[in-house]
Amino acid sequence: MSKNIRSINKLSRNLWWSWDTDAKDLFKNLSPLLWERVNHNPVELLRHISTEELQARCSCEFAARIDKVTKRFDEYIEEKDTWAANHAPELVANPVAYFSAEFGIHESLRIYSGGLGILSGDHLKSASDLGINFIGVTLFYKEGYFRQYLNNDGWQNEDYPLQYPESLPVDKVTTKDGKDLIIEITIAQSTVYAQAWSLKVGRATLYLLDTNIPANEPHYRGICSRVYGGDQNMRINQEILLGIGGVKLLEALNIDPAVYHMNEGHSAFLTLELLKRELEQGLSLEDAKANVKSQCVFTTHTPVPAGHDRFSRDMMHYTFDKYVSQCGIDFDDLMLLGSEDPNNTFGLFTMTVLALKLSRCANGVSKLHGEVSREMWKHLYSTDDPNQVPIGHITNGIHTRSWSSGFTTRFWKKHTESIEDLFSSRESAEAVLSKVSDNELWCLRYRLKRSLFDYISRYLSNQLYHQHQFTPYKQAIDSSRLLKSTLSPDVLTIGFARRFATYKRAPLIFQDLERLNAIINNTEMPVQLLFAGKAHPHDDAGKDYIRQIVQFSQQPQFLGKVIFLENYNIGVAKRLVSGVDVWLNNPVRPMEASGTSGQKTVLHGGLNLSIMDGWWCEAFNENNGWSIGDGEESDNYDEQYRIDAGKLYDVLENHIVPTFYDRDEQNIPVRWLKHVRNAIETIAPVYNTDRMVKEYTLRYYLKVPRI
Repeated sequence: MSKNIRSINKLSRNLWWSWDTDAKDLFKNLSPLLWERVNHNPVELLRHISTEELQARCSCEFAARIDKVTKRFDEYIEEKDTWAANHAPELVANPVAYFSAEFGIHESLRIYSGGLGILSGDHLKSASDLGINFIGVTLFYKEGYFRQYLNNDGWQNEDYPLQYPESLPVDKVTTKDGKDLIIEITIAQSTVYAQAWSLKVGRATLYLLDTNIPANEPHYRGICSRVYGGDQNMRINQEILLGIGGVKLLEALNIDPAVYHMNEGHSAFLTLELLKRELEQGLSLEDAKANVKSQCVFTTHTPVPAGHDRFSRDMMHYTFDKYVSQCGIDFDDLMLLGSEDPNNTFGLFTMTVLALKLSRCANGVSKLHGEVSREMWKHLYSTDDPNQVPIGHITNGIHTRSWSSGFTTRFWKKHTESIEDLFSSRESAEAVLSKVSDNELWCLRYRLKRSLFDYISRYLSNQLYHQHQFTPYKQAIDSSRLLKSTLSPDVLTIGFARRFATYKRAPLIFQDLERLNAIINNTEMPVQLLFAGKAHPHDDAGKDYIRQIVQFSQQPQFLGKVIFLENYNIGVAKRLVSGVDVWLNNPVRPMEASGTSGQKTVLHGGLNLSIMDGWWCEAFNENNGWSIGDGEESDNYDEQYRIDAGKLYDVLENHIVPTFYDRDEQNIPVRWLKHVRNAIETIAPVYNTDRMVKEYTLRYYLKVPRI
């Protein structure tokens, strides 16, 4: 095997390529058609290309490109003078162990469902970039999260294609003598066995636990089948495997973390395994809890009480009876660790409570969410003053390099040596933007919109053909006099794409169809809407929202002007955030803990239109986007829905649409681009995971905080 073939295989097995434009292009150009068919998975791509073809092309056509990308990859991996080495050397010597039930790293690895997973994946990547010794722990979901397809009525159905390790850049974790490393976990009265896979993400490593092995009873082999799949019994089994199994795995690997970071309450059972270790050393329960607390930090993402995992006393007793006897802890003491009432062990066991009680610090994921969390959990700290509750906040961000399209990355590189200049500081971003003319910025927007619409044309054809609707839909479009404004880059384009939880209120813009029709079909200033998103398989209300939007899109006045793209994933998201002019977000305040999707559109010249919730409360300055209302809240859901819809229409009619279509003599929307420039200057340098991970490091990961 030649050096170049070895190099390209090495590149395919580290997810670093997923945020390096040249590396992605290298794989794509081997076969653009295959690249699409394998969902941008280079490991699977290379399995479909013969050694003979690779040998010929890598020795000639791609030789220089492979050398260039490989050199940059090797320099990245071997770099010693990193941010962490200079600011947190303790976290170079000993790793951060970051536990999350999902990781959204790339569309080809379906071990994520939504925003929590995307945040986890971006956190992992920035930790790698900063040089932190970082280990992620999750589960290997062989069926992953579902693939969405819609029936003729627009109702969501789910399909669960298998994920095969041989088609992914994962390696079996083995012992020193080459045998599979197997750990044992106690669940109910059974011993459950788990193997593990490792995945390289830049300098970081992600471990994935897997119970699908013959040694297990059949019903335990499926614990890792699906992301958030099954009933409460499946949920508690998954969380035991993640938390307790994750700690056991790190111990078997002789990894001694500097800190355990629980990303949401799903992994909070890890504290029980740490507690078990301390008790085995002969410590009292109180001293053992204090030692565990000193090792753990916790991030909560859920601003509504009903969203936190809770298990009944009976389920806890059935599942943990044998485990607690091994620990030497009384079952009532276990229940108290998860009880919201310090005098009641007969209520529900709450995972967030367990994490809060056994962590040295905790945080929400935006300023507003921190306030909501302190109010929500103040009873746990026997106080009526939320300011006395020890829950802080670190606002979420995005891994900018991952979410920057190839076109966008190349555009900014023409004006700066490093794209990092756009998100290192506001002054740096301003300096870069000063070199970019309005004409160039507007040219970028057109290039990105054309790319998006070409993509949608192919994507939609496949979707409608799959639904047996392609022929009538195409005939309707072709016979319509509205063809010119159907998916046109000239038209103001608004995007809404996210998990279809009902509180996110996806159909809000359809509240007044007559008013919306006037906005969309304005002959001088038209608008088009793009939607995508998945509802949880058990969420019929969320599925009904999807059905409503699909059926609205088929009404004559909206045909070709309102589009719903099925099977939303990271790949679809990247296209949408880069191409739309406006990113719409209209949740019920304050139920959006943070949200990050709108942050992803900024670098591409997109703008935000959002309820004053999550991160937008902190970012909005009246010049970098638009708000829907001023943060009003009402206990009457229907009344709030009506008010917010009205304000959404108002800001569209009176501000966004006129500003977009206000052009100078060269047909450049100068006022619009002023908003774009301000958004890049004020949002990109702040709402990124480099800043976020630095905050976690200096405030929470280090035993002695430095800020």
